[in-house]
Amino acid sequence: MKLSSALLTAALSLNQEGCIAFSASSLYTAVPPATIASTGLFSSTLNDAVTDGSPNGISEDAISEKSRTQRIMEKTSSSGQTGGAGGVSTYDALIRADENWSRLKKSKAFKYDVSNLKRVQNGVPPPPQFVTADGGAGNPKCWEKLRKQAESSTPLDYDVVLCGGTLGIFIATALQLRGHAVCVIEAGKLLGREQEWNISMKELLELVELGVLTNADIDDAVKTEFPGCRAGFKNKEVSPLQGSYFENGVGYECFTPDVLNLGISPAVLIENVSKRFKSLGGTVAEGSPLRGVAISESIGAAIDMGETEEPITTRLVLDCMGNASPISRQQRYGRKPDGVCAVVGSCAGGFNKETNLLGDIIYTNTEITDKGENGKLQYFWEAFPVGIGRGDNVPGTSDVKTTYMFTYMDAEEGRPSLASLMEDYWDLLPKYQPSISDPETDLDVKRVLFAYFPTYRDSPLKPQWSRLLAVGDASGIQSPLSFGGFGALTRHLGRISGAIDEALENDLLHKNDLGEINAYTPNLSAAWMFQKAMSVRMGQDVDPKFVNRLLATNFDVMNGMGQTTMMPFLQDVVRIDGLVGSLARSFVADPTFMPQIVTHVGIPTLVEWLGHVGMIAVYNMLHSCSPVIKPFVNKLDDPKERFLWKRRMEAWKFGSGNDYVFDE
Repeated sequence: MKLSSALLTAALSLNQEGCIAFSASSLYTAVPPATIASTGLFSSTLNDAVTDGSPNGISEDAISEKSRTQRIMEKTSSSGQTGGAGGVSTYDALIRADENWSRLKKSKAFKYDVSNLKRVQNGVPPPPQFVTADGGAGNPKCWEKLRKQAESSTPLDYDVVLCGGTLGIFIATALQLRGHAVCVIEAGKLLGREQEWNISMKELLELVELGVLTNADIDDAVKTEFPGCRAGFKNKEVSPLQGSYFENGVGYECFTPDVLNLGISPAVLIENVSKRFKSLGGTVAEGSPLRGVAISESIGAAIDMGETEEPITTRLVLDCMGNASPISRQQRYGRKPDGVCAVVGSCAGGFNKETNLLGDIIYTNTEITDKGENGKLQYFWEAFPVGIGRGDNVPGTSDVKTTYMFTYMDAEEGRPSLASLMEDYWDLLPKYQPSISDPETDLDVKRVLFAYFPTYRDSPLKPQWSRLLAVGDASGIQSPLSFGGFGALTRHLGRISGAIDEALENDLLHKNDLGEINAYTPNLSAAWMFQKAMSVRMGQDVDPKFVNRLLATNFDVMNGMGQTTMMPFLQDVVRIDGLVGSLARSFVADPTFMPQIVTHVGIPTLVEWLGHVGMIAVYNMLHSCSPVIKPFVNKLDDPKERFLWKRRMEAWKFGSGNDYVFDE
């Protein structure tokens, strides 16, 4: 259950202040968004402050009315971040993110059948056409170029165009290494931010095996290394904690080595991969915002670069623009997310150096929080030391730490704002990190982090159009428990790049063929039950200790089963052996808890989940047959049948968690 790669920018847009914020609403609505009601937090900003000659032209009364979040963010240094604006703009980014979150909460789900020729259906207009396969829609320049290249037998500009470069550059390099002509289009500069991503060495080495990275790249990018991470679930803060939940009456904690224990510099990593991509003949088009995509199933696709720029044509478009992608939003028109992971946090100095030695992968020290009309939330923590144990540094020399507080919930209108969660974060941080008492005065806050990640049950997303495939966070391939997809990228890159290579070689670019690359994976679908169990529905009555009791018991059991159970689970890989074994032992350890679990998640959800668990077992059995089937598949004369059977075998492997290779 790897919960982050330090808020990956693939899922987000990095604003000019270097602060993380969601780029847009995740749902098109049929009516104009309702006016966002102002809150006390937003009541006193620079735009409406009364000047009286005090510093910066802001009155003392106006300053005193600011929230703690606003005061901290306005003091945050912009050094080391992308762009050069100061803290006020960073706070403005939080307001914008909250406005988008508010629009999403207020939106109403509706149905729109894109196969119906009737444009307006039950008063609902069609979605904005970012992608079109209608020759009468979109930019005429796109259709004109496609037509001219087809008539003159001129090759299209590229084999593959990737939209979105932060994580797209890794996929682009893998495809360029396979001999394809690849272009990466990035709206801004192709730069990684300064905030470290946390990952395990095992995952990085998968990129080395593909040739995307070298060992020298890893050495260059890794800035922090520590032994491993703690997982803990407690009704109150007691550290260290010994024994089981029922022995101590508080909770359970354990330590797992070598998981998310590397802090890598995205700036260094992306720069090195970008250089390798270009040296292989790849093209990067920076400062090139997309206007749309026109698709001719028989000819190719054209990327609309605006009225003054020539379109770029390609055989295949890969959407790497994260879960805020306008392409996936168009395809999910009318849908509200099935779940949301909301995250707030900061990277700051001022913590105790001597204890800044280990990470937390998932941790609680409070019961479920009742936020009144905003519902009930279980707050989780994640933390990673920064700048220790690598290079010239040794453990105990860095006081810098990244801490996140996150929670799972639905997108109901009454849910709290990001600003409200941020205030809770500052309030609870001293309890979580007792070396500080007041974050505002004790910490040197370098960056403030915030985002919400919508997730959908029908992930990964199958393509609606031919010649276009969503990859990475845009497809929803990451676990619904995660708020970042770099780890999912490393896990799936070999599979995805190999499948795309075969699709290009055999011209299997119809949406039905490409859909086999984003096939149903039952272990990903089964992970929805875990998110459901860790969230509380609006108006639901629940024991405040429910989540801690559930997770403390489960992690106690998994830790007792050994690293072969714990390690895959912490890295978002659900396997039938670990799942069934841990569930059975958890039932034995706490048999009276089962009725509460059933009541909490609901019988329909439980039945659906059991279906996915059953399919994991089926996929596991089918995967065991793959060595027998594979020689016959390789001898198939029909390239399409061969392609489809290979994708089926990959689905069995990844859908059952058998892609996870244990260290010897």
